[in-house]
Amino acid sequence: MRRRVVITGMGVVTPLGHSVDALYRSQIEGRSGVGYITHFDARTFPTRIAAEVRDFELADYLGGDAQKFEDVGANCRFALAAAKQALEDAGVLNGGVDRRRFGVYLGTGEGQQDFFAFISLIGRCYQSETQSVDVRRFTELALRELHLGREREQEPHTTVAHIAEYFGLEGPNYNCLTACAASSQAIGEAVELIRRGEADLVLSGGSHSMIHPFGVTGFCLLTALSTRNDEPTKASRPFDAQRDGFVLGEGAGMLVLEELEHARRRKAHIYAEITGYGLSADAFRITDSHPEGRGAVACMADALRDAGLRPQDIGYINAHGTSTQVNDKVETLAIKKVFGEYAYQVPISSSKSMIGHLIAAAGVVELIICVMSLRHGILPPTINYEHPDPECDLDYIPNVAREKRIEHALSNSFGFGGQNVSLIVSRFRD
Repeated sequence: MRRRVVITGMGVVTPLGHSVDALYRSQIEGRSGVGYITHFDARTFPTRIAAEVRDFELADYLGGDAQKFEDVGANCRFALAAAKQALEDAGVLNGGVDRRRFGVYLGTGEGQQDFFAFISLIGRCYQSETQSVDVRRFTELALRELHLGREREQEPHTTVAHIAEYFGLEGPNYNCLTACAASSQAIGEAVELIRRGEADLVLSGGSHSMIHPFGVTGFCLLTALSTRNDEPTKASRPFDAQRDGFVLGEGAGMLVLEELEHARRRKAHIYAEITGYGLSADAFRITDSHPEGRGAVACMADALRDAGLRPQDIGYINAHGTSTQVNDKVETLAIKKVFGEYAYQVPISSSKSMIGHLIAAAGVVELIICVMSLRHGILPPTINYEHPDPECDLDYIPNVAREKRIEHALSNSFGFGGQNVSLIVSRFRD
């Protein structure tokens, strides 16, 4: 029999709260975390709205140790805070576990480079007569003036290294950056590490912040973001016929995953069990899902097979649900192909309608919402669902939370590039 993997700790930093309880309560209440961008002056951008993390200080979690991380990006600060919550929740901060058997597997995004210094240097080295940058002078000035620490923190592997060092986690250490599927893939692979016996515990999840000029510019060029600037809280509207793009969010989520017998021996509190993991690639196009949903179909079917469940066993689906025309239509089609007639009965909702799209961190935060839904028997709504789309005709729990006891929930994460992950979390049964 394969080793079972349970969740014994959770932590988040999100636009709707800096704790799991605050996030879930806001989701059930149907609150929006979307507003005008304050991280930089976005007045000249087509999109001027985002779901920002507000009122966050790393010192609230690490005390004086926060000074050690002055040069890290927002993604790393969010990750450290969420990790501290999850490890504290699991009761493993003060020892009692073998650190060599305690791994870290994250899906964290790249940090923000020393952006304003970088742009300033380009401006100073620009030659108007040739309309080019003097590369030699730029290099000389950059070596002298760019900040070493902030330049280093661009790399996506630095966050997982900081967390392992700070918390003393000496087991397997990985980071993957498969776009919007990253933290879900990290969780799935962490589950496999434990199933194979390579670790007894893994801190897993992800963090990301792309609410900076480079990030917003890129998504604006792709025309992927909503431009509903006059109504920020109504901009993210998954499955609604008038959706016009996603809303960028930021934050982090962390889980302590643990082998069941290990958790029992130390009398850990068990939230739920990860029972299914499915992974696939569309192998189609970087910016679009396959129109027949073949990757989404494959990963949902594989997750069900991994869990040993029938489609009818799933009581709730937390959809990828980005609020883009293509994703919502294709995800709906894929659910119909996997679930058949039952697709019209299973409740579905998109957390992104309230917290926006946390990119690499989206999957773990949405899985935590699934865990809370399992425990409390209340399913969060899809807010801003006002205009039915004939191609999106399933039960998206429109606008108001719903009471329903469920045994199994499925969470979808589909990334730019065609990476697809489905996770199934189940009520824990001995």
